[in-house]
Amino acid sequence: MPTPYPLQFQPEFKERVWGGRALEQFGLTPPEGHIGEGWMIADHPNGTTKVLNGALAGKGLDEVREQLGTAWLGTKGVSEKGGRFPLLIKLLDCNDDLSVQVHPTDDYEALPPGELGKTEMWYVLDAKPGAHIIYGLNEGVDRAVLKEALENGTVMDTLRQVPVEAGDTFFIPAGTVHALCAGVVVAEIQQNSDTTYRIYDYNRPGLDGKPRELHVEDSLNVTAYEGAGATTMKTNDATPGEWLKLAECPYFVVEKGIVAERWELSTSAESFTILVVCEGSGTLEWDNADSDKIELKAGQCYLLPANLGSYTLDGNTTVLRSYLP
Repeated sequence: MPTPYPLQFQPEFKERVWGGRALEQFGLTPPEGHIGEGWMIADHPNGTTKVLNGALAGKGLDEVREQLGTAWLGTKGVSEKGGRFPLLIKLLDCNDDLSVQVHPTDDYEALPPGELGKTEMWYVLDAKPGAHIIYGLNEGVDRAVLKEALENGTVMDTLRQVPVEAGDTFFIPAGTVHALCAGVVVAEIQQNSDTTYRIYDYNRPGLDGKPRELHVEDSLNVTAYEGAGATTMKTNDATPGEWLKLAECPYFVVEKGIVAERWELSTSAESFTILVVCEGSGTLEWDNADSDKIELKAGQCYLLPANLGSYTLDGNTTVLRSYLP
């Protein structure tokens, strides 16, 4: 078994009708086109990332999981349903509005075989002035009201629109109607799922010139009309050297940390740790490193094995830390 070290992956880029070129600002090199998603750490049939660095370079996250299992990923680190890595980490460039959508819970009977539900959270990395998102239903909107609005073309009147700026966090449990909108770049931590039900897509054509498929019946079925526990918070008052909890649910814990000086930390045998570098620059060091310390910069994502042990962050940078509860 190789000596544990932080893993960085080659992103899997996804072209989307709403995408743009903003991921280039992180030093990434997406292919030509409207690139909406960079799957940064992924173990899914629709995208599996490969290790870029160290002894495991070239291996997919699926191979890492199969070969090194709970020693590297933690005693909780492999999904019981489907056997895959339990989380999917993305950077999203919303050059245009995303479809209005909703995700199912794990127990929705119409899920594709082997697929999970999708609870997720967003951390806003960048937002143009006046940017907003769709985040839940207006008061009093039930299934009948939403169905009628879809039929008569007034669905936008049923949706809550919320202004956003960099540093905002949104927790989106399965069942929450939502949409990122134009001018927003986010880091997304989510269950390892690619199941999205589109309620409404502004009657626009897809990349192929044809209208994109809608999933109205599934959407009406899985929407949590009384609310699913969605929460949002401003994070600009985070204290350097202390973790600010952004989201906690059965699937993940996400915390924000501001690094202003050396910060000594450690992984747990129960779970891997994922670091997403949001801004600034710094370094990542760890015990038994057989190479130079890693230079951190915005947009990078690292998977720290559960058996890594002690590690140190330094510099002037902001990171998200995600792990299993």
